[in-house]
Amino acid sequence: MFRFKKVINMNDETMTGETPKPQFKFPKKGLLTTIIIAFALMLMANNLIIVQANQYKIVRQFGEIVRVIDKPGLNFKLPIVQSVSTLPKHTLVYNVPPAEINTLDKKRIKVDYYGLWRITDPKALIESLRTLAGAESRLGDIVYSNIRTELGKMEYEQIVNHKKSMRGDIDAIVKDQVNEILLSNNNGIEVIDIKMKRTDLPSENEQSVYNRMISERKSTAQQYLSQGDAEALKIQAETDREVEEMLAKAEAEAKTIVAEGEREAARIYNEAYGKDPEFFNMFNSLESYKTVIDEETVIVFPMNSPYLKYLTGQ
Repeated sequence: MFRFKKVINMNDETMTGETPKPQFKFPKKGLLTTIIIAFALMLMANNLIIVQANQYKIVRQFGEIVRVIDKPGLNFKLPIVQSVSTLPKHTLVYNVPPAEINTLDKKRIKVDYYGLWRITDPKALIESLRTLAGAESRLGDIVYSNIRTELGKMEYEQIVNHKKSMRGDIDAIVKDQVNEILLSNNNGIEVIDIKMKRTDLPSENEQSVYNRMISERKSTAQQYLSQGDAEALKIQAETDREVEEMLAKAEAEAKTIVAEGEREAARIYNEAYGKDPEFFNMFNSLESYKTVIDEETVIVFPMNSPYLKYLTGQ
């Protein structure tokens, strides 16, 4: 007869009197499903294309462009075999590097232009110009070439003088010429506007031009001063002539008035003399005494002189 003993393995928790914690095992089928779902979500996220309103999305497959997405929204690409790049859809600004040109009158100036442009055909741009930097480089070359040609037909003063400037027409002409070249080359870009920011003189010519400007301003100032002196002399001569005319006229009027007064006085004397000749003779004699006789006067007249009869009372 055999006896069996029941052997019980007691771990540390049992020995310490603690209740063992239950252990849960995840079902193998549920774990696989979770992994598949996670992988699918990751795959979708990596191949999701989010297109914004100001973007072009270019989808390539083995380097070849298979699709261009230009409408905003969500799109998908094939994993691994397809890749996505982005190009801007909004208006771009390109600053043409400042460059020196020769004007029609053989003067050198430095012009600084900028252009507003946009992408019209992303596929054509990538196939002809490769990248955005390549597009800007090509655009700069064409713009500078046409600006140099058109400004070379103008004189320096027509470019820098605000009143005589023809730059507005030149900018429009250059824009049309650049767009024609871009269209004929199928570059997929379009120039919206071209404007000149500023014009400068080459550093080696600045001082000579400044000196010439100072000389011209001094000459102009001297011309104004000479014109002012001539005008002042003219005004002074006219004023002197007018004064002389006024004085001559006043003198003539005064002589006329004096003559009229003397004539009127003579008339009055004659009338008075005709009314009482004796009184008139006496009055004239007495008036003459005031002029002829003073304290030191010595007069020798005969006693019967008519001139003395009023003085002697005879």
